[in-house]
This record gives sequence, C-alpha cells and structure tokens, in this order.
Amino acid sequence: MPSYSIGQAARLLRVSSETVRRWADGGRLPMGRDGSGNRVIDGVGLARFAQERAAEDERSVDSGPPTSVRNAFTGIVTALTVDDVVAQVEIQAGPHRVVSLVTREAVEELDLAVGVKVIARVKSTSVHVDRS
Repeated sequence: MPSYSIGQAARLLRVSSETVRRWADGGRLPMGRDGSGNRVIDGVGLARFAQERAAEDERSVDSGPPTSVRNAFTGIVTALTVDDVVAQVEIQAGPHRVVSLVTREAVEELDLAVGVKVIARVKSTSVHVDRS
C-alpha cells in the first residue's frame, strides 16, 4: 500500500506542506509514522481526503441548474480566439489548462472575454489515465 510524505501529499493536493501539517494536526487528514519515525500519509486516506475536499469545493461553487456532467472546473478565461463561425476558449482552472472549441454565437451569448470567470464542464466517453 503506498504512503506519501508531507511534501508529496502537498504537491498532489496543490497546497503547501504547512497546510498538510495543519490538516493532520487538526485531525482532518490521517497521518502516521514510518519505520524511521517520519510522518507519512497512507495512500488510501489521502485519496479519501482528496475526494472529500473536491466535494467541498464543488458544493461551494454556484453550479447552476442540475446536470449529468460531473467534471466541472471553475476557472478564468485566459485566451479567446474568435473566427467567423467557431471560437477557441482557453481556461485556467487551478493547475489545469482547458481548451474548448465552441461556436462564435455561444461566445457572444455568454459574453465571454479574457478575465471572465467560467465553469468548464467535461463529459467524455474516453478518458486516458497514465501512472505518474
């Protein structure tokens, strides 16, 4: 069963090592010690915590009307290229860069521009996962 150091957990959760320590000290994130006495986080516990944290973030976002799409990334438009018919919208959602091709009409109706806060919703029948 994998375990992670405080630094590794911090990188995976995209927070500082100090934040991970505070969560552990506050009882939010289960932490133990390895054979050398170093603080470690069990992989299963870290995965559960990451899911709970994502659910908290999702509940804090005004997601609008109910939808079947479960992958929602709140972000900011960083680039917009508009053609006669289509437009390319680039969004930075935390550490994720999302690029979407939409119609020019959609860009106009949504009043999209660089700097506008958006929610990118992704639904796919094919998702590829690589082990890092």
